[in-house]
Amino acid sequence: MTDAKTRIDETVKANDVVLYMKGTKSMPQCGFSSRVAGVLNYMGVDYTDVNVLADDEIRQGIKEYSDWPTIPQLYVKGEFVGGCDIITEMTLSGELDGLFDQNGVTYDKDAADKIRAANA
Repeated sequence: MTDAKTRIDETVKANDVVLYMKGTKSMPQCGFSSRVAGVLNYMGVDYTDVNVLADDEIRQGIKEYSDWPTIPQLYVKGEFVGGCDIITEMTLSGELDGLFDQNGVTYDKDAADKIRAANA
């Protein structure tokens, strides 16, 4: 598992935003991954997607790396942010915008506002 942990650590630290998910950003393969990828895609966030279904070591390793039992998992600037429920709540509260602003991550503020308006 050390190899998987090293690969995860390198990926998370080399990219500003990383989503470990089932499937890819263009073809999610579970509803939770689809929701988080959909939010990031709609907001125009440039992020790296890692398909855990393509690598069993990564699929198990990411759970141990974050000490979080579920996938998807979002990382911003090397820090674990959360899974689907947390990202959904952060999006609706505006907290995700603040996290992106704080870390210099480019996103479409109008799109974020539209998500909130549609869910109000």
